[in-house]
Formats: sequence, structure tokens, C-alpha cells
Amino acid sequence: MAPSAMSRGTEDNTWTKSLSEAQPVPYWLEDPGKPHPEPALTGTETCDLLVVGGGYSGLWTALVAKERDPQRDVVLVEGREVGWAASGRNGGFCAASLTHGLPNGLARWPDEIHRLEELGARNLDEIEAAVARYGLDCDFERTGEIDVATEEYQARELREWYEEIERRGLADGVEFLDTDAVRAQVDSPTFRAGLYDRRGVAMLHPAKLAWGLKKACMRLGVRVHEHTPALALKPYGAGMAVRTPYGRVHARQVALGTNIFPNLVRRVRSYTVPVYDYALMTEPLTPAQLDAIGWKNRQGLGDSANQFHYFRLSADNRILWGGYDAVYPYGGRVRAEYDDRPETYAKLAGHFFTCFPQLEGVRFTHAWGGAIDTCSRFSAFFGTAHRGKVAYAAGYTGLGVGATRFGAEVMLDLLAGESTERTRLEMVRRKPLPFPPEPFAWTGIALTKWSLARADAHDGRRNLWLRTMDKMGLGFDS
Repeated sequence: MAPSAMSRGTEDNTWTKSLSEAQPVPYWLEDPGKPHPEPALTGTETCDLLVVGGGYSGLWTALVAKERDPQRDVVLVEGREVGWAASGRNGGFCAASLTHGLPNGLARWPDEIHRLEELGARNLDEIEAAVARYGLDCDFERTGEIDVATEEYQARELREWYEEIERRGLADGVEFLDTDAVRAQVDSPTFRAGLYDRRGVAMLHPAKLAWGLKKACMRLGVRVHEHTPALALKPYGAGMAVRTPYGRVHARQVALGTNIFPNLVRRVRSYTVPVYDYALMTEPLTPAQLDAIGWKNRQGLGDSANQFHYFRLSADNRILWGGYDAVYPYGGRVRAEYDDRPETYAKLAGHFFTCFPQLEGVRFTHAWGGAIDTCSRFSAFFGTAHRGKVAYAAGYTGLGVGATRFGAEVMLDLLAGESTERTRLEMVRRKPLPFPPEPFAWTGIALTKWSLARADAHDGRRNLWLRTMDKMGLGFDS
């Protein structure tokens, strides 16, 4: 059987020439508006709430904490610079979904799915409102997303899925597009059908969002310290103490937004593994090149294969093209050298020109990677430690641009000891299955990747390994 249309691009010299000037750095983080880092913490500070981590998870937690109680004394510490990791490297898809997509949510929490969808839509509305309220200059565009089929079996599955969510009353704002309709939105010879979610996803500049949140936090009185890694966490009197290289923080409560980096609560570490994702960014397209692909409405796109691609336009009309390879390093280590992977860039370039042959000759200016905090259920999990004085959220699995704000609300609810519409959710109360130790984790993930690629090459048919994983509730389908 033929492999997925999106994987047919060759990796010959024709495509690799397009990478000859690509810089191995994230496009978003090279923006000239990047702010200077705040000074590292020195000495001892005290506060009501210490937030550890300067990505979206920590930034939203600090901001919402001050919105809830302007008198609360909040400190945020970041090991490097705000937004330097996943929050400044992702594709900039800000989705309403809290469950890594409706199929995953419906499979895991069918009794709660309508509530989860409602909370997710409200959360995206709140993000849009915060962008306006704080003047966050992050190129926010609520243009929606199209899930495209590049094989006939995928087109059939998309139509069947659309009919199912219509029956369940979950298709509000979603439209099925046949071949002509999807190619009228964005013209690729590989596209067979699409599902267009018109309101459930916004596009944005991910690093600018992080930098804007930092500025908003500081405006509200949050004390931000960059280049201040949190090294250890332990009880201290009625609260907690966190040690840093040049000092310590005594806090009544602590919120951990470290995601893929080692959690200060050791028992949480087995619930996530790092999976490295990679992306390319083209040079700005000319008006003629944009006309050739007909991409007028600036939606985000993603294809329907297990090994999928995601792609979107930047504010200056570059195309970001990412996904497909998901690389797990043996031992689950997070290292800077994994951020650059030329063999994946060559593969992605071939796939790009298979999707858009009209753009032959376009060059890539940036190529980069980064670690995603993956958990076995693909959506965030939550909890507390040290008798409720510490809260954490992690496991967003690549769909955290929007969901981290919801996670911030959950952490603050948990620290307050409140029973809320969020903390009563089964999704919040239960955790995913932890990953096994090595070599079992690496073997299982490698076998899963091989099986997913095989399914893509055989009309989506899942082998015994994937069917077993499905029955176990691990649901490796993306």
C-alpha cells in the first residue's frame, strides 16, 4: 500500500537546497522586540505565592493569582528566560480544547465532554479578553483550524467523525469540507477533505504571548526573577522553601509550572516523558506565491495521519511547517543538543513541497526543535503535595498554548482548597498511567512509533500493539 501522501516527499538535493540558509534557532525567539531578562534572585525573599517556571503555565498562574487577589504577594522564578522553552518554540496554535482534541476527550471522559468543551471555549474567550485587556502584542487571530485528509480513507473517517459529533451535539462551529471545498480554502493537490473548526482555535506569536504575559504580571506587581532555577523544595515553618543558586524563597504556597523539566515533587516525574518536535519556517511569501496556494483566511491546518504535520501563516506571511517526527531520547533526558536535527529538517522539507508544489524554490530561514511534556493520556494532569501547600500541572502534550490558562485556574483552586467546577472534574481528579522505567519506556515508545507509521501506510489499520494500547486507555493515535 502507498504511504500517506504527506510522507511522499523525497529527501534529495532538490529539497535540501531549500535548507541551505536555515538558521538552527527558533524563529519566534529572534524577534527584535524580545525583552531584556529580569535580574536573578539573590538573598532571601518571602511571598504568599511562589510560581516556579516562566512559560505559559507559570505566567498564567501568576497573572490569574493577582487578578483574583491584587493584594497577594507573588514571586515568579524562571531557570533561563521567560518563554525560552516550549512556550517560545511551538507553532502558535491556541486551541479551545482542554483534552488534546475532541476525539481524545470523548474517548476518555464521555460523561464530562460537553462540560469540558464548554470550559475550553470559555477559556479561549478569556485568553482573547486578556490579550485585549493587557494589550498583549502577540498577533492574535481567531481564524480557526482545518483538519485535512490527505488519503481517501482519512476523508471517509473525517466524514464519519463529523456525523458522530453532529449526533452528539458537539459540532457547533464545525463544518465538513469535501475536496473542492477544502481546496477552495487552501489549495494543495494532497487535500481530499477537511473539518473546519471556525472558532475553536486562534493563531498567535507564541514568544510574544509569553513576553506580553511577563509584562502584564510585572505591571500587576509580580516580582519576576530570570536565570533563577529552582533547585530544591522543602517544608519551612507553615509554608515552603525553595532554594535557588544565589538565594531562597520562603512562600506560603507554591505552584509548579515546570512541565517537562524535572518536577520538584519527585513522584510526579514518572508521569511525563520528553518527546522532541521539530519545525521549519519559510521566508516571507510573495503575493503571487500566496495566490498560488489560495490561503486567504489564515487558518491553522493539520493533517489527519498518525504522524501528522501542522502548518500556519505568520503575521509576515511565512509558513511554519512542523510535526511528523516525534523523537524520544533514551532515558528521557532533556538536552540542548536534541533541539537541532538536520535529518528531520530534510524530511520535513520534502513533505512541504509535496503538499505545496506551487511553492518550489521557496527557502527556509529557520529550523528548530524542542521538548514536549508528553503524558500517557495526552492532556494535562493536576495534583497537590506537601499537605496542599504545593500544586502542579503538567502533561499538556503539545496543546498547551491555550490549556495552560485553564491549568493555572486549576492550580489556584487546588491551593485554595476549593471545590469548583474545575476541581470536580474527573479529568482533574484522576491522573494518567505513569511511564515505566528504562529500557521499557524506550522500547514501548519505539514500538508505538513504528506501529503508527505502519498504520499510516496501511489505510489507518491499527495492529495488535496499537489495539492493545487502545484497550489499556493509552490511546496512541496522534
